[in-house]
Amino acid sequence: MPADDTAPLFSERKGFGRRVINVLNGNPTIIPMLVLIVGVIAFSLIVGERFLHPFNLSLVLQQVTVIGVLALAQTLIILTAGIDLSVGAIMVLSSIAMGHLSIQFGVPPALSLLIGIVTGGICGALNGIFITLLRLPPFIVTLGTWSIFNSVLQFWSGGQTIRQQEIAADAAVLQWTGTAFRAGAAQLTLGSLLMLGLALLLWYILNRTAYGRHIYAVGNDPTAARLSGINTRKVLFSVYVLAGLICGIAGWILIGRIGAVSPLGGATANLDSITAVVIGGTSLFGGRGSIAGTLMGALIVGLFRNGLALAGLDVLWQEFAIGILIIIAVGFDQWLRRISV
Repeated sequence: MPADDTAPLFSERKGFGRRVINVLNGNPTIIPMLVLIVGVIAFSLIVGERFLHPFNLSLVLQQVTVIGVLALAQTLIILTAGIDLSVGAIMVLSSIAMGHLSIQFGVPPALSLLIGIVTGGICGALNGIFITLLRLPPFIVTLGTWSIFNSVLQFWSGGQTIRQQEIAADAAVLQWTGTAFRAGAAQLTLGSLLMLGLALLLWYILNRTAYGRHIYAVGNDPTAARLSGINTRKVLFSVYVLAGLICGIAGWILIGRIGAVSPLGGATANLDSITAVVIGGTSLFGGRGSIAGTLMGALIVGLFRNGLALAGLDVLWQEFAIGILIIIAVGFDQWLRRISV
């Protein structure tokens, strides 16, 4: 019988496919990076020069800053195979604490700012206590605390907004993150720079410290992490506290972004933060993902919404497109996990 010349070819293809899968598993930012590049090229062809204008691209960065910071907090949680539905409520509650302590109770603005960020950390600690000590599912815990925190902020604020003029007169430091400056034809804000700086710090923690490796280990296999000597409860609790502090910083950036302290400022922030994380390549099952991917995910959402708006599509279709992206991202993650086994 003649030799089967196709066998080596199939073997080579299989080996190449396995190498591609290993690369994708080891570098979860590759896919969101490609989606971002393809999106930029597509919208530049559809919309034209308006889309690629530096001012428009910098506007997208400004628009995703608040959600980007929340998504950084959400990334830490999801890396441990958890989820936090309360991040938006923590952010708004922190901003309410900053604004009302400063404007209504006369607390020095800098101290009010610090208390507001600590408020976020306390909220995160409550989530961590319920999850680590009572061993309740993160989804249920944060769904409950979302309702609790939202009720507290509505009671504290009385449903009233502290307007821009009041803050500017008495507590200008609270609006500092909204300060804009020119960079050539682009216009950036200090809040956007703060987001990038925070992302760089978290990247260093996750990739260059033992604590970061412990976070990945707990998310990948908590039993194996515990047997290797990692205090999984301590790591989980600290992650929720850290995420809460980041949400407090997001509350500060929110005030600068909208110029006011509003109890309605983060209505869709919970889902938007999860959207950015998932599209950015972080697995909902924990143990795989990156800070860079999360930033790309937030930018992808912002670019798609901006590009579709410039193309004249209704907001309805913008949300439709984002929904498709989420399903594709989660489906790809599931497929990648199955074939990697």
